[in-house]
Amino acid sequence: MKIDGTPYRSIWVDGHDGWSVRIIDQTRLPWALEILRLAELADAAHAIRAMQVRGAPLIGATAAVGLCLALRADASDMAMERDAAILAATRPTAVNLHWAVARMLARLRPLPAALRVAAAYAEAQAIADEDVAMCQAIGQHGVGLIGDIAARTGQRVNVLTHCNAGWLATVDWGTALSPIYAAHEQGIDVHVWVDETRPRNQGAALTAYELGKHGIAHTVIVDNAGGHLMQHGMVDLVIVGADRVTREGDVANKIGTYLKALAAHDNGVPFWVALPSSTIDWSIADGIGEIPIEERAASEVALLTGRALDGTIATIRVMPPGSDAANPAFDVTPARLVSGLITERGRCAASEAGLRALFPDHAMQPAA
Repeated sequence: MKIDGTPYRSIWVDGHDGWSVRIIDQTRLPWALEILRLAELADAAHAIRAMQVRGAPLIGATAAVGLCLALRADASDMAMERDAAILAATRPTAVNLHWAVARMLARLRPLPAALRVAAAYAEAQAIADEDVAMCQAIGQHGVGLIGDIAARTGQRVNVLTHCNAGWLATVDWGTALSPIYAAHEQGIDVHVWVDETRPRNQGAALTAYELGKHGIAHTVIVDNAGGHLMQHGMVDLVIVGADRVTREGDVANKIGTYLKALAAHDNGVPFWVALPSSTIDWSIADGIGEIPIEERAASEVALLTGRALDGTIATIRVMPPGSDAANPAFDVTPARLVSGLITERGRCAASEAGLRALFPDHAMQPAA
């Protein structure tokens, strides 16, 4: 995708030295476009933990190149297993992280240490390239949902999304936003309601940034406005991304997604989830009981960062000192509230039968 006319991926190997890794520091958006250089394992692990990169597919791609950087320092069996475990422990909920680390280890374990670095970079590049292809395919499989509404109503299609599931959350194209980008390219009149997504405001900061740079009409709303808009017929379709989907179709996504699904269900608004197959955890069935939910720092709730009226970037406190804050980063939407899943192989019901019809080649094995 493009920023001010320049094409970017969210992560890439530096073209000058051929081994270090470049990322867009998403904690600086939308106020500044800063490109960071990752040169060792600690840089990649920090980028994931500090959410300089975020979004399930991008976390997986970053872990893959993080292992490449680690192997440059020590490619022995012991070091590789240790460093893979460090990367796998950086975030608990997004299954792509564990999937990517497991895939890298499966490729590298049979090799002698001398061959591992080159093989690791090749595998990490394959993971990134496959993610781009999967996300582009998600757009092509999902755009019909938007096109059908446009054809039926003859009016602008209003899509509500939650958090950021665009190209900044993947290597390129995105998941939930990919059908929207595809609709825009086809000339369909589409408008996006963008949840601000407290506490980190990734909708207001990242989704709005992406859509604005791409010229797609959008409006930022507070997280609790979605139900009101649905009651008044102002939302035609909800599309969200996912950090983990169980084999029975339960969906873990950014906190607040479950409430949007409830509102959509109550108002008869289709609620779709877009995801690549790397986000499916075939090893678990019950999302509420089995998906680990990350609890992040209370400071994310207590503090807000933005541009002050004088142009400076400022961090302010929005709750009184002495008050506690809880900060679960994700919630689980039961499959019964999901209209369907959009994957790189097509659309299906949010159920084990639906998923297995699209992915009969996937064994029921743990992700890592």
